[in-house]
Amino acid sequence: MASKDRILRLKEETRCNILDASLKIVKEGGWDALSMRKIADEIEYTAPIIYEYYSNKGAILLELTRKGFLLLSKKLEEAKAKHRLPAKQLEAMWLAYWDFAFAEKELYQVMYGVETTCCEMAKKLPESEMPMDLIWDVIVELMLPHVGTEEEVCIKYYTFWSVIHGLISINMVNRGNTDETNQEVLKTAITGIIRSIKG
Repeated sequence: MASKDRILRLKEETRCNILDASLKIVKEGGWDALSMRKIADEIEYTAPIIYEYYSNKGAILLELTRKGFLLLSKKLEEAKAKHRLPAKQLEAMWLAYWDFAFAEKELYQVMYGVETTCCEMAKKLPESEMPMDLIWDVIVELMLPHVGTEEEVCIKYYTFWSVIHGLISINMVNRGNTDETNQEVLKTAITGIIRSIKG
């Protein structure tokens, strides 16, 4: 039994090493630099061993996407937990979203297809819905005592996401604004949308 556990642990360790090596390659050379051969070289394994864990590069991108959504969801939950009022929770969550995008730039890029092609299968990942669900629930709470229709909540969520994801994408593709300007735009947008929700 102990050897079975050890084998499973080694397999999981190798799987993590493959993902870590993939991110390292991307951070150093961009998404175009990623290949199964480079991953194998990075972890000093043969390419066929990589294929035992991931059938192709798309499978690695999908797993990195899953990892990104799980990490983003954790950051949003942590930000929410620091506040009691829904308005403050929303502000903290969107600021955490912004921080995540730049702290984990490569994951964000593959999650949302910024400067890379995101994996089409990512849209089917249950984890891809987690960040939206967390924020959605706080928007609903902020709307109380008026219970918004699903369409109203959807409009508020996508207003937030469009502005914040748009600003992130602009800065990832062509960094034209100063950090001070970005923070001002970000906070003005968040505050304005929160105000519109509260009515």
